[in-house]
Amino acid sequence: MITLNILSSNIKQHLYGSGYTLATAESCTGGAIAAAIVGTSGASDYFKGGVVCYCNEVKEKVLGVKAETIENFDVVSSEVAREMCEGVMKVLDTDFAISITGCAGPGGGTERVPVGTIWIGYGSRGDVRTCCLTENKGREQNLLNATETALQLLLHYLEEMSNSPLRTR
Repeated sequence: MITLNILSSNIKQHLYGSGYTLATAESCTGGAIAAAIVGTSGASDYFKGGVVCYCNEVKEKVLGVKAETIENFDVVSSEVAREMCEGVMKVLDTDFAISITGCAGPGGGTERVPVGTIWIGYGSRGDVRTCCLTENKGREQNLLNATETALQLLLHYLEEMSNSPLRTR
């Protein structure tokens, strides 16, 4: 938990008072990323909220994930993580977002998507990136690793953006 607090504090250093905003769209982590973010005081300055979209219906109806994307690529895929991230930025009108979809286990895995497969989307409008975790360390550790990795990816992204000469508000 200390690592999550440190990551959230470092994210705050990039967003607090900047005018930039953040949202989350979480499936398998069920709000753990949002909880880590709001665990840092001052998050209300930049964190607009999150959508816990555990079922496909919510991914489609709230975030605008296309049913065809789920059918063609699987709900646990780079493509769905990307559409979730884009969708939550649109729905909550934010500059940045994190999304996550995966199979944390212990059941539910398939040959195509084994337990431990978790896709993370992160970035800004027009620049959403994805990352896949594939190691199965048991449900609890899979979810903790996914939450920590999502925050690390966003932090690295924000650091990259803050060093970019094109970043202006």
